[in-house]
Amino acid sequence: MSFDWIKLLGFIVTPLIASAVGFTYMGLSRKVTARVQNRIGPGVSQSFIDVVKLYSKKTAIHHGVMQHMGPVFAITASVTTLFFIPILKDSIFFANFSFRGDLIFLMYIMVFGQLGMALGAGQTGNPNSAIGVSRGLSQMVGYKVPYVLALIAIMVNFETTNLQELIAVQDGFRNWMIFQMPVASLAGMLAFLGFMMYAPFDVPFAPSEIASGPPSEFGGKYLALMMTSRSIFTFVKLVLFVDLFFGGASSFIELLIKTFVLYLFALFVGLVNPRFRTEQSIQFWWKWPAAIGILAVLLVAWKG
Repeated sequence: MSFDWIKLLGFIVTPLIASAVGFTYMGLSRKVTARVQNRIGPGVSQSFIDVVKLYSKKTAIHHGVMQHMGPVFAITASVTTLFFIPILKDSIFFANFSFRGDLIFLMYIMVFGQLGMALGAGQTGNPNSAIGVSRGLSQMVGYKVPYVLALIAIMVNFETTNLQELIAVQDGFRNWMIFQMPVASLAGMLAFLGFMMYAPFDVPFAPSEIASGPPSEFGGKYLALMMTSRSIFTFVKLVLFVDLFFGGASSFIELLIKTFVLYLFALFVGLVNPRFRTEQSIQFWWKWPAAIGILAVLLVAWKG
C-alpha cells in the first residue's frame, strides 16, 4: 500500500475512531457516576445503543432551515478540528493538516460548531433551548479568557504557533509543559474544566432545570448527529490538551491512558461539586483562572 493510500485511509478512519473513543468515555462516565451514587447504572455500550437507535428514527418536526443546519455545522466543526489536531507523534496513519499558525486557527474553528448549534437551537423556538444557548455562550466567554492567556504565554515563550513544534519541545517526561510552564498549564487546565462542561460548569445543559438546554427540541437523526458530534469533539478536546500540556502520545495505548486520566479528572471534579449558576461560573473564570493566566503572560514577558 502506497504512502498516500495510508493517509487517505487514516483520514476516513480517524473520525470513526474518535467517535468510538468518545462514546466509550461517555458510557464509562455514566457507569462511574452511577457507582459513585451507589447505583448500578447503564452498561458502557449504552451510548452506542442510544445513538444507533436514534439514527433509525424519523422526525416530522420542522422549525426552519437552521434547525436542520445546526447539527450539520456542529459535526462539520468537530471533524474539521479533528483533522488539525496531531493524534500521534510522527504517525503517517494519523496525519493531519498541521501548519504554522494552526494553534490560532484552532481557537477559531473550535467555536464554529457551538455558534452553528446556537443558530439551530435558537430557531426551534423552545425556551429551554434559548436559555441553554444563552448560558453556553456566556460561559464560553468566561473560560476562553484563561485558555487564550495560557496559549499566549506558551506561544510567546517558545516563539511558535505550531502545535507540532510545541509537542516536539516536550520530548521526555520532565519536559512536559506542566513542568516547563506550570503557571500557564494551571490556567489551561482550569479552562479545560469549562471545555468539558461537567459540574460545576454544566450550566448550558442542566437537565433538572432546562431539559438539557440546546438539544431539547431535537430528536431522531438530528439528536444522533449531535451526539456523534459531541463524542468526536470530546476526543478532540482531550487530545488537544494532552498535546499542549502532557507531551502528546507516541502510541495509541499511551494516548488512551492520558486522555482517559484527563477525562476522569474532569468527571471527578464534577462528581464532588454542585452546579454553579451562570453568573457564578463566569465570575469564577474571570477571577483566579484569568489572574493565573495574566501571571503566566507576565512571567514570560519578564523572562524575556
